[in-house]
Amino acid sequence: MEKTATDNANGMVYKPGSQVMVDMLLEQGVDTMFGYLGGVVLPFFDKLYDAPINFIIPRHEQGGCHMADAYARATGKVGVVVATSGPGATNLTTGLATAMMDSIPLVAITGQVRTDLIGNDAFQEADTTGITRPITKHNVIIKDPAELARAFREAFYIAQTGRPGPVLIDVPVNMQVARCPVPPKSEITLPGYKIRTQGHSRQITNATQAINESQRPVLYVGGGVIISGASDALRQLAQKANIPVTMTLMGLGAYDQTRPESLDMLGMHGAAYANYAVQKCDLLISVGARFDDRVTGSLETFAPHAKIIHIDLDPSSISKNVTVDIPVVGDARQVLEAMVELVEYRPRKEWFEQIAEWKAKYPFRYDRNADVIKPQYVIEELYRQTNGDALICTGVGQHQMWTAQFYKFKRPRQLITSGGLGTMGFGLPASIGAKLGCPDQTVIDIDGDSSFNMTMNELGTAVMYNLPIKVCLLNNGFMGMVRQWQQLFYGRRYAHSSLKNPDFVRLAEAFGAVGLCVDKKEQVPEAIEKMLKETRPIVVDFHVDPEENVWPMVPTGKSLHEMDGLDIFEMA
Repeated sequence: MEKTATDNANGMVYKPGSQVMVDMLLEQGVDTMFGYLGGVVLPFFDKLYDAPINFIIPRHEQGGCHMADAYARATGKVGVVVATSGPGATNLTTGLATAMMDSIPLVAITGQVRTDLIGNDAFQEADTTGITRPITKHNVIIKDPAELARAFREAFYIAQTGRPGPVLIDVPVNMQVARCPVPPKSEITLPGYKIRTQGHSRQITNATQAINESQRPVLYVGGGVIISGASDALRQLAQKANIPVTMTLMGLGAYDQTRPESLDMLGMHGAAYANYAVQKCDLLISVGARFDDRVTGSLETFAPHAKIIHIDLDPSSISKNVTVDIPVVGDARQVLEAMVELVEYRPRKEWFEQIAEWKAKYPFRYDRNADVIKPQYVIEELYRQTNGDALICTGVGQHQMWTAQFYKFKRPRQLITSGGLGTMGFGLPASIGAKLGCPDQTVIDIDGDSSFNMTMNELGTAVMYNLPIKVCLLNNGFMGMVRQWQQLFYGRRYAHSSLKNPDFVRLAEAFGAVGLCVDKKEQVPEAIEKMLKETRPIVVDFHVDPEENVWPMVPTGKSLHEMDGLDIFEMA
């Protein structure tokens, strides 16, 4: 084993690069990481062998990246994933893009061929930094041993400060065996990387004055509230000023949905009462949200009567999609705490009466008398039996929207889902990362069959590490959301959206997990009860109505109040 050496001339400590990499991870408090080894990361893995780090091997690098991502979402820590060069690194790209779109703090470590081979099309060489530059907050390739320790420290700093995001460090194999200096830890200063956390006092005053003067305000909150730990400040503001709260998909859990002020989710498949409230409000207070297209519908007619306040740490997000009247650049928690001191209570009786009328007329509904299993019923029963306390992960598609509609989230970091990129296959590996981060919580992957098919090999990871995750599979035999669009906009021409699925029960058993099949409505409660009691990984295959749709729906290009499917909500 190589020994630490000290250069007596300058007092600098030198170590093999691979040991420096491990030391930097430990310095940053990393106790769990994910990854898949390969030839050019063997020096690093050799040092990991003796490190006090819980290392999880996925079945595919994409799965490992999603696990690290979900670990970060569930805990608030930085997720860490490692892969080898070439295909190992390129297999991370979907996971990195997922984390980038949802502002998740992640550090990816990739191996690279020797520096003298770079650019020569060497075996398993890929331009990892070039490929990942658009989907990382920052990336770097190490070509000088003196840069290694500093690059790791800066990577963790950049990943978790400001608007969080993934950072990638590409380490050629010769840098892992090189003699690398380890400078003492010091405060990180990056020229040009300045973060404003405190909002401008005048803008905060203007915002609170607008709130105090408004008759029909709405708080519109996104994932930034959760990232900044601003949920308590949000609750204080909403209750002191008496303001209803609607959330984006990424913001669910930022405000307790069981409280009367909650308007639940807004947007394309959001609550009708939330969408109507936004369209009729006279003041829209956006906190940690970015006005994405799934929320706004047609920009020309979005919140047409409202003055808009936008609170966000990222100045580039301000007025990017929607022109705002009162911008406040700063950390959501700090800004909201300052605003709580200045806002005043207003009864707003007529506004809340109008909202109550919308809520009574347009609740989330489905045909509860149907003989077939409705996916919404499965989620409602899951919510009932877990008392709304489980940590929920999802894939992407109809099941994701039904989860957002019918499972009421009470706390931050309770819903782990891919928002901006909409990554199918996210749910199963995410549940593994979330369970490792929160071992005392019940972790459930509510998944669709198409989404599950993409990463179902990660069942092997759950079994290998004895993680009692629970997969609630809403199996409709289709790529459900695609089929819904084909039904509505393409004359029911279901071109290549149907699936021939495997026997998921036998599949689960082949991996060493438990499998259950449920094809009768009356079997649902008992199956969920058994699933929740199971101490091994379990997959419950619910055969649900194949042509059930997600309602309401704002068609592309329509205004937020122009929702299809409202007749379903008015049925007896």
